[in-house]
Amino acid sequence: MINTENFEFEGVYHVFSHVNGTEVIFRVPSNYHFFLEKVEKYILPVADIYAYCLLPNHFHFLLRFKDFNDASIENEHQFLMKHFGNLLNAYAKAYNKKYNRKGALFLNAVKRKKISDEKYLLKVLHYIHNNPINHGFVNKIDQWKNSSYNSYVNPEKESKLNRKEIMQYFDSLEIFRNYHKSTVECDF
Repeated sequence: MINTENFEFEGVYHVFSHVNGTEVIFRVPSNYHFFLEKVEKYILPVADIYAYCLLPNHFHFLLRFKDFNDASIENEHQFLMKHFGNLLNAYAKAYNKKYNRKGALFLNAVKRKKISDEKYLLKVLHYIHNNPINHGFVNKIDQWKNSSYNSYVNPEKESKLNRKEIMQYFDSLEIFRNYHKSTVECDF
């Protein structure tokens, strides 16, 4: 899988990044919260987030970029990538200051894969939400607090996620839950 496809307006992507080396990027609960605040500041203005998962050494997002009918934007990819650069730089600066460290926190490139069809979209959704189980952090999907899964299964709670877009693929919340408990072949 090549993870360097250009970002495009209105494109749906699986976006992820990993810590540089063997450190962790989220040491304590407040780190997760702070990162999500930065996501709200830098990513929500340009994208609708469908799903996310933050793990100690990496993160995943499933999102759709908004459309910008702005003639002054010459390069869609650079415009959108700048928002991710700002997110990671803002987080890394605060993290480095807090933990008295220096140097790059994240790997150089934000990896991304464009989602081309519904089947792949749902596989990525399943993969992102099941990531904490796959890495052995929890035994049940709802035990991981740093993903969007619990927002979906508690729809009465306010959320900045675009849950409506994803829930159109599921006839009920029970079908959504069962899909996430099922085994889905991830061929990516």
